[in-house]
Amino acid sequence: MNRKTKGIVFILLAALFFALMNMFVKATGDLPFFQKSFFRNVVSLIVSFIIFSRSNVNYKMNKDDFIILLKRATIGTIGILCNFYAVDHLILADANMLNKLSPFFAIIFSYLLLKEKPSKIQVVSLVIAFFGALLIIKPGFGFNSFAALIGLIGGMSAGLAYTYVRILGIHNMPNALIVLGFSIISTLVSLPMTILKWTPMSLKQLIFLLLAGLMATIAQFSLSIAYRNAPAKELSVFDYSQIVYSAIIGFIVFNQIPDLLSLVGYFLIIGVAILMFLIENDYIKLRSD
Repeated sequence: MNRKTKGIVFILLAALFFALMNMFVKATGDLPFFQKSFFRNVVSLIVSFIIFSRSNVNYKMNKDDFIILLKRATIGTIGILCNFYAVDHLILADANMLNKLSPFFAIIFSYLLLKEKPSKIQVVSLVIAFFGALLIIKPGFGFNSFAALIGLIGGMSAGLAYTYVRILGIHNMPNALIVLGFSIISTLVSLPMTILKWTPMSLKQLIFLLLAGLMATIAQFSLSIAYRNAPAKELSVFDYSQIVYSAIIGFIVFNQIPDLLSLVGYFLIIGVAILMFLIENDYIKLRSD
């Protein structure tokens, strides 16, 4: 197996485990989403601490990098909370599709924070992707529209968090430290509301939340392995397999079927993602004149 194939295999595995994470989160029922987030974060914190303590990281953090790490962790935590809220109140495929708008938001934030000017095709793709998002959100005054808007904010937060991760990578901050910092902040942020809004859980619900944390941790490791073996531009489109997994899981486990507008939205967003993938990897050549 060559490195590119290995990268594709692990990005597909990461997408599957993230879909399973959302399945277990939704299966816990009406527990507060802060409580769900806390248990998911605790598992990640324990695992990331073990990895960090064994990695012999020798890195001296300056004040600027600490502030960026704090921003990344805070924004990432907001993204998780928004995603869990969306998963609770939308069908799985819709919630996952809105979260997968993060690469498009990353283009915007890369321009604002890194001064990376987007290409014309990226600008067109952004417009089409956000139109697709509108079909999923279905703007109005219904509760589902509000939940979808929260899901969209989750995707935006994830895009900003990924941009901060890139900045920290440029500054040579070890990945183990980035993950540990995020795990600590996300656990601390969700702890107060978990205590204030604590809802007794059954053993089944507790097991599901711990499994959600385990699935998220395995997914993060799979992502790391994937991107160590192949560049992001060669893998990004395969991450959208999570939508397929989520649609299948939603149908089998929760008897959910996306409506026609959502399906059209999926088609537009995944379609432009595939187009960007083909262009960035030179499968399609654009004329410069």
